[in-house]
Amino acid sequence: MSLRFCLFGHPVGHSLSPVIHGAAYRALGLDHRYELVDVPDEAALAAEVRAIREGVVAGANVTIPWKREALRLADEAEASAERVGAANVLSRTTGGRVRASNTDVGALVAELRALAPGAARVLVIGSGGAALAAVAAAHAFGAQSVAVTARGFSASAPRETWPRAAEFTALSAEVLPWPGGGDESVATFASAVGVVVQATSAGMQGKDPGSAVADVVPWSTLPDHAVAYDLVYTPPETEFMRRARARGLRAENGLGMLVEQAALALETWLAVRAPRAEMRAAAEEELRRRAAE
Repeated sequence: MSLRFCLFGHPVGHSLSPVIHGAAYRALGLDHRYELVDVPDEAALAAEVRAIREGVVAGANVTIPWKREALRLADEAEASAERVGAANVLSRTTGGRVRASNTDVGALVAELRALAPGAARVLVIGSGGAALAAVAAAHAFGAQSVAVTARGFSASAPRETWPRAAEFTALSAEVLPWPGGGDESVATFASAVGVVVQATSAGMQGKDPGSAVADVVPWSTLPDHAVAYDLVYTPPETEFMRRARARGLRAENGLGMLVEQAALALETWLAVRAPRAEMRAAAEEELRRRAAE
């Protein structure tokens, strides 16, 4: 039986998800489909969630900007989504209910373990669902200290007005003002950091060039062993990554996390072992094809 799976988001045209999941289906000998669904507003998202409930769609990934709303619209949620207040996977239960889960956390944990084993301090940039997942992942990975900063965290404004600051505090993250105006909080924290996670859409293809974020990272104070990890994967190298490499640091994009969260989602939907090597190879080939255009 052929099943239909989707990615809900806005925009979604840049996504590698159909390529990654398509490679998995072929490797597993399955005749399933994976489609991109551009969801412009909450009403459209609610309609797509109903399609899962009705069995028209077997399951869906959720990306920017709908991860938080997807959790709200689901009938039930796993702890992975409840903990961070965001869902990137929606599944249909045997009873016809929509279940929300979050594979971003587990995927980033796997990446951190591979790239920076033993890192005790993690700095996260961003204030959205991806940043919340990154904070949760940093703790699950074993970091002893996690801090977050975002453009909305102005040093000149009361902390209680900072968007979602309380949610990060609830996840045991230190909330720091956005660098500028003489505030050195981020630079001080970063002086002993093991990983810096860029968890905004800055630098994403079709978005802003990413310099607004790259400009405020205190590159000169970061230790030589620090790893810069950008959740963005298109383009393959962002301004954040270029600055990190210019500083002599290891920098990685979010492709590994994308493939791993897709593998975990597939395993959630189909209860089979995902063919990760084939999924990663397909993603890399597609990126090379796009770069050659």
